[in-house]
Amino acid sequence: MEAAGVHWRWPETPVDHWVPKDEARSQRTWREHHVLLEEDGTVRGACAIKPHDWWIDGETIQVTDWHGPITEGVIDRKFMAVGLRMIREMQKRAPLLYSWGHGGLETPMLKMLESMGFLMYGTPFCLRVLRPARFLRHNAYLRTSPLRRLAQDGLAFSGLGWIGVKSMDLWKRARRSVPRGLRVEEFARFDAWADELWERVRSRYSAIAYRDAATMNDLVPKGGWPKGIRLRVLDGDRLLGWAVVLDTRMKNDVRFGDLRVGSIIDCLAAPEDAEAVVAGADAYLAGRGVDCIMSNQAHPRWREAFSRNGYLLLEERRFLAASPALEKTLSPFEEKRMGLHMTNMDGHGPMRM
Repeated sequence: MEAAGVHWRWPETPVDHWVPKDEARSQRTWREHHVLLEEDGTVRGACAIKPHDWWIDGETIQVTDWHGPITEGVIDRKFMAVGLRMIREMQKRAPLLYSWGHGGLETPMLKMLESMGFLMYGTPFCLRVLRPARFLRHNAYLRTSPLRRLAQDGLAFSGLGWIGVKSMDLWKRARRSVPRGLRVEEFARFDAWADELWERVRSRYSAIAYRDAATMNDLVPKGGWPKGIRLRVLDGDRLLGWAVVLDTRMKNDVRFGDLRVGSIIDCLAAPEDAEAVVAGADAYLAGRGVDCIMSNQAHPRWREAFSRNGYLLLEERRFLAASPALEKTLSPFEEKRMGLHMTNMDGHGPMRM
C-alpha cells in the first residue's frame, strides 16, 4: 500500500483496536477482520465488518457496515477483481450490508457498487469556521494551488474573510431557538439515564443503530479509541440528549493541515431537541478554542439543526452505499430516509478526525 501512495494501513492483529468481539458477553456491535488468501497463504486483500443491531420500524435487525476492502489491485492490475470478490463474499455473510464514508460518485469504489445495484444516498459535510483567519491560512483542503493559497492569504490578512464568515454565521444563528436554561456537562460513562433516553426517543426514528448505554460504552471505551469527550446536554434539570465530541490538533492533515479541529462524532436526542444538543456541543468546543467544527449527519432534522447553529452544509460529500437487501429492508427509501439517523460512529468511526 505504501508503494502505491495509499494512506491506509491494515492492522497486523486480528483483534480490533476499536470494538473487539468479547465472547464472554452479549454485544450489540463489534468489529471483525477478514483477509483473502492464496492457497499458499499469501494475503491479497483485507476488510473489516461491523455488525450492529438497528431499530427499524419497531424491530431489532442486525445491519453490517464494512470497511475496505483494500487489495493489491491498487498496485497490480491482475488483482483488480479481488475487491469485487470480497464485497460479494461480504454480501453472502451479511446481506444487510452498507458502507458510509465514501467521497463523490466519481470514485471508483462507488462506481463499482452502483454497477452492483447498491443504493447511493448522498449526505452533507457540516462545517463551522470559528477562526476564519487561521482556517484560511492553514487548511489544506482548499489550498490546493498557488492561486488559491494567494487568494485565501489575501482574505485572511485583509480581514475580508473574517467579515464574510462571521456575517454568514450570525445570519444562520439568528434563526435558531435554544432554551435559556441550556447547559452542558461532561460525564465519564453511559449509564441508566442513557438507556432511559434511548427507550424514549428511538421510536422517533424510522431507522437508527442501537445507542443504549452498553453499546455506547463499547463504541466510546474509556481509555480507548476514539478519545471522545462525552457531553450531556440539559435544559435546567431536564435531559435533552447527549453528544460525543473530539478536540484534535491536526498535523499535516490532508484536509485540515495544522488546524485545531473540533468534531461532533455522535449525538442522540428527540428530533425536536437536536438544535439544542448541537448548540450545547458547539458551545463546548468553541470554548476550548478550536478553529473549526465538523460533523457528518444523515437525518434531515439534525442537518437542519447544524445549519441553524451556523454550519455550512456541503452537500453530497459523504455517500451511503446500501446493498439491495438493505435497500429493501429500508423501503420505501424515500420515506425511510426522512427518519434515518446516522453519524460518524455508524460508519468506520471517526477516522482522521
